[in-house]
Parts: sequence; C-alpha cells; structure tokens
Amino acid sequence: MLELNFSPFPALTTARLVLRPCVPSDVPALFGLRSDPRVMRHIARPLAKTVEDAERLLADMQAGMEAKTGIVWAVTQAGADELVGPVGFWRIAAEHHRGELGYLLRPDLWGRGLTREAAAAVVRCGFERLGFHRIEACVDPANQASVRVLESLGFALEGRHRANFHFEGSFLDTLYFGLLNPAR
Repeated sequence: MLELNFSPFPALTTARLVLRPCVPSDVPALFGLRSDPRVMRHIARPLAKTVEDAERLLADMQAGMEAKTGIVWAVTQAGADELVGPVGFWRIAAEHHRGELGYLLRPDLWGRGLTREAAAAVVRCGFERLGFHRIEACVDPANQASVRVLESLGFALEGRHRANFHFEGSFLDTLYFGLLNPAR
C-alpha cells in the first residue's frame, strides 16, 4: 500500500501560479465558484446556496487530507493570495497507488492555460512526491475544455460509461481518462 504523507503540505509553484493549502479565508472564493452555474455546468453536484455549503466543502477537503483520501491545493496567481480555483486529488486509493484529478477555475480566467498549468504541477507531484502509479480523471463528455486539458497532459481516453451517474433526475455519461507514471 502507498504510504502518503501530506506534512509538510507540498506547496507548488509554476511560472504564473502558486498552489498552497486551502484555508478558511478561501471560503468566499470557494462559494463564488461552487455557486456559479457556468463553473458547475459540467460538475454533477448541487450549486452552493450558502456560505455554509462552502465551509462544509472546505471541511470535507481537510477531512480527506487527514484520512489520506484526498489532497486539494488552492490555486492562486503569483503575487496574489486569492484562491482562483481548487485543484487536487479527490479520491485517492492508496492501496492501488492512484488518485483522481479534479479542478475548477474562475470563469474570468478561462482560456489562458492556467488550468493546464496547475494540473500539470499537481500531476507531477502525484507521480514524483506522492508516488502514484496512475492518475485518473472523470469528465462530462460535453466538457471539451477539460478534455483538451487532459489530452494536453498526456491522459488517454479509456472509455465512456453510458448513463452511469444520476443527477437531478437525469442519467449522465462519464468519460474516463488515465495517465500512468512515466517513470515506472
């Protein structure tokens, strides 16, 4: 089984971004993301209705880190500390040496390559520091921007599960992507 250690938290930097731990002062920005229908259009989760919803999300992120089932970074632009999106591994299966990549980004920053930049740093960390053998991603087939991000990082489309997810009265399809650790 993979032995995970998130202490000290693996802060990451890229050319334009700083990825740091999520903290309570990020709750308003998390609420802004999770309550925005544009951001959540391809995420089969209810829109946040209150700040308390975002507080619960942050608590869930922290609980996942404590249980070693998830690790989430706050994406910030270099020189600014405001969270512009979370990126991380939402479902870590240590016994199988894998994690599931997920991310969100503020809409005014879409189309600038920031999601790819943040995800690339997290994928490197997943392989090099955390020791994953495999990283997965599940995507709404209509989310072509996310498909492009994953493909640009070398993820392979491994399949489409038809009507495998029920949300708000509809059955939704899911695309499954995977990437193996190139060092193994």
